[in-house]
Amino acid sequence: MDLDAYSAAHRDRWERLDALAAQRRLSGAEADELVELYQAGAAQLSQLKTTAGSTVQGDRLSVSLSRARLRFTGTGDNLLSQLPRFFAVQLPAALYRLRWLTLVFALATVLIAALYALWALGDPRVLANFGSAAQLQQLADEDFVDYYSANPAASFAGQVWTNNAWIAAQCIAFGVLGVYVPAVIFSNAQNLGVTAAVMFAHGEGDTMLLYIAPHGLLELTSVFVAAAAGMRIFWAWIVPGARTRGQALAAEGRAMFTVVIGLAIALFVSGIIEGFVTPAPWPWPVKIGIGALALGAFLFYMLFVGGRAARSGETGDLAEFEAGAHTIAAA
Repeated sequence: MDLDAYSAAHRDRWERLDALAAQRRLSGAEADELVELYQAGAAQLSQLKTTAGSTVQGDRLSVSLSRARLRFTGTGDNLLSQLPRFFAVQLPAALYRLRWLTLVFALATVLIAALYALWALGDPRVLANFGSAAQLQQLADEDFVDYYSANPAASFAGQVWTNNAWIAAQCIAFGVLGVYVPAVIFSNAQNLGVTAAVMFAHGEGDTMLLYIAPHGLLELTSVFVAAAAGMRIFWAWIVPGARTRGQALAAEGRAMFTVVIGLAIALFVSGIIEGFVTPAPWPWPVKIGIGALALGAFLFYMLFVGGRAARSGETGDLAEFEAGAHTIAAA
């Protein structure tokens, strides 16, 4: 193929394609002409690449076709323009759908932790398995409280935030396996119960509750929500309903992964409280009140704002255009 001759033969049509793509407004006839020139140009680009490979002429035509395609396919919404809908509708709707599973995991955690604590407190031999008498005394008298002030507040807050956000993201990402979430919840409840047993056995149970309450209200709730989101994804491919398993998994996966962003924000707040409020020399009612206020704001957003969004038909999934087609169809 003579590339110069081929380009010269089609240059007028390619220039016309560029001109139409650059116009702000198109009449009906011009829109039809743009589509026709785009289709012809796509065929010509295919011929150029097939016979000559990558060429300057082909690259220029490819750019022209890309500009033209944007005129009749449109562009995605600007990211900033999507934020109001995300925070006002998508995220709260996704959180609202998790309300009952969140409660189930919260109750399961309390039950498992209580059983472990009672078991350890009822038998000194069980408690002895967690460390020597001196080690357990050290934990109850000093280590538990010192944990919250051993590092600068800012670095400590960042550390607990990234750690908790990573656990929440893992619960959602690996929830599809069906076993990861129960394992995380059980391990978390077990550790909580064992720590409670050690602290209560040494007369420091009130200290534990006071130090956990300010940040723990929101932090634990966020972990329960993450666990619920992971199990929703697992249940989507186990019981897909009228959808195919692929469709159900895709829809729930998109909706539940929006929860990751919400939980990252919530856990950031709990990390700030844990780093700056929990160890602060303030009255305990003030510190616990701050934690309760943070939890109340989260629950209001999840239940009230989310309930309103859910009743309007939102699920937390992307809009139909952004989500793409569910099936392949021929025109």
